[in-house]
Amino acid sequence: MAVVNRARLVLASSSPRRRQLLAMFQRPFEVQTSQADESVPGHPHPAELVRILAERKAGAVLQRLGGHDTAGDPVIIIGADTVVALDGEILGKPRDHEQAFAMLSRLQGRAHDVYTGLCVLARDNDGAIRKRQGFSRTRVHMSSLNPQQIYAYIATGEPFDKAGAYGIQGYGSVLIHHIEGDYFTVVGLPLHQLGRYLDELGCPLLDPQNRPAE
Repeated sequence: MAVVNRARLVLASSSPRRRQLLAMFQRPFEVQTSQADESVPGHPHPAELVRILAERKAGAVLQRLGGHDTAGDPVIIIGADTVVALDGEILGKPRDHEQAFAMLSRLQGRAHDVYTGLCVLARDNDGAIRKRQGFSRTRVHMSSLNPQQIYAYIATGEPFDKAGAYGIQGYGSVLIHHIEGDYFTVVGLPLHQLGRYLDELGCPLLDPQNRPAE
């Protein structure tokens, strides 16, 4: 196995939340939006959907950087995708205030699932491609909310770029009673799973070389 600890690290996502989480580890990385097609035919299970889209996003960026048949500097691409599912139905990002209110009205007082798919592609300096892929699921229990509370949350503007119309790491934290599973899955980047994949690929997140000089 080629050593890729000093590989070029690329996050295939424009999500500011994923960017902030990865930046905690003080390892230089770049952000490239995948622009991958996110349409998937049929009605796949949410776990399968996020696996497909995470791989598609990572693959699109890898191809843009040189493809699967080109040797070059080692590069590692991180792709992720997150969905909210209630009774098996996927809830995307709300288009407007009315849709945000409808989503939150359905979620309030109930439990739902958040799935995040993760795909890490590593191109070694000999051009070989290695892949780690999977998903993480967390059960989220939202508090009972009255319409005034829902409208007050929507007024913050936070729901509109969030699957399921809420963000657990922001104002939406006051809506969540408790979770069962990994908090970072709900934010959009399961760090335990990511750390395990990167360890296996020879590019650990917890690396003393990542710390800035004192």
